[in-house]
Amino acid sequence: MSNLPLPKRVLAVGAHADDIEFGCGATLAKWAAGGAAIDLCVLTDGSKGSWDPETDVAALIATRRQEQTAAAATLGARTVHFLDLIDGELVNDLDAQGALSDVLRHVRPDVVLGHDPWKRYRLHPDHRAAGFLTIDAIVAARDPHFFPGRGEPHRPDRLLLFEADVIDHVEDVHDFIDAKIQALLRHETQWRSTMGINPTSPDAEPFAKRIRGEAKEAADGTEYDLGEAFKLIEPL
Repeated sequence: MSNLPLPKRVLAVGAHADDIEFGCGATLAKWAAGGAAIDLCVLTDGSKGSWDPETDVAALIATRRQEQTAAAATLGARTVHFLDLIDGELVNDLDAQGALSDVLRHVRPDVVLGHDPWKRYRLHPDHRAAGFLTIDAIVAARDPHFFPGRGEPHRPDRLLLFEADVIDHVEDVHDFIDAKIQALLRHETQWRSTMGINPTSPDAEPFAKRIRGEAKEAADGTEYDLGEAFKLIEPL
């Protein structure tokens, strides 16, 4: 349950812009502050991320990309890799596995973070697909006969699954929960739908209280005040 050693390189994979911040934003901010090189990979284009049926989809995609880039900078990440697969239609197929394997072989992370595909009663199909895609791409990236000629194989040391169905690892994030909240607030297109913030008269404090409450709950049973909870898989 204790903190992992500070990794040198990290790749966090999310189905949509803001998923990474919700799942592991404070942990990434902590590692970035410690000197780790943090990369994010967002799998889908965010084209369905609005409740407004009149939304200009092309503009929404561009705005969500800008928001994600700003959120990554808030966490201290060095870059975001956008795969731009269609939001709501994510499929764990060979094309997607090859694209994510390319990112893994390029970044060469010690630690990968992603969605837990085995989370019970999960509604969003992209989150399920993203979890299995991340796991399958790790296998592909480590073995030379998968996608030959597309970068040198790379085997990460550890995989941390957020939104975990079975939790066996908690990171202490006491000093970094505010960075997580600030990164999440960069996603203004998601204020109303995901965060319960009214864009016309924004009051972010109830949302911030919710995030702090979740971190306190995650740390329950540990020596920490605030935590982020994961399923740890190793070795890979």
